[in-house]
Amino acid sequence: MVRKSKGARRRTRKKLRKHWKEKGKIKIRRWLQEFNIGDLVVIKPDPSVHKGMPFRRFFGRMGKVVEKRGKAYVIEIRDGKKVKRVISLPVHLQKV
Repeated sequence: MVRKSKGARRRTRKKLRKHWKEKGKIKIRRWLQEFNIGDLVVIKPDPSVHKGMPFRRFFGRMGKVVEKRGKAYVIEIRDGKKVKRVISLPVHLQKV
C-alpha cells in the first residue's frame, strides 16, 4: 500500500486558490504594510508566497497583533477556549 501524504498544504485546493480578480503579481504595499501592537488583523494568505504563511486552520480568522518578530508579526487568536499565537508575514495579513 501507498502511505498517505501528510504535508502542510494537503487538502487545500480551494483554500489556496487566488480569486480571479486578484490574480497576478503581489502589490508591493502588501509586503511593506506595517501594523502596530494591538491592531486587529485578518489572516488572508497569499498562496503565491509560501514563506511565512500560517497553518490552514487559521485562514480567515481575526486576531490581535501582539509583537513584531523580525519581519513577521505574532497574532493572538482565540481557538475555542484557548488563546493561540500565530507567526505570519505581513503579506498574509489584512487590517480590519
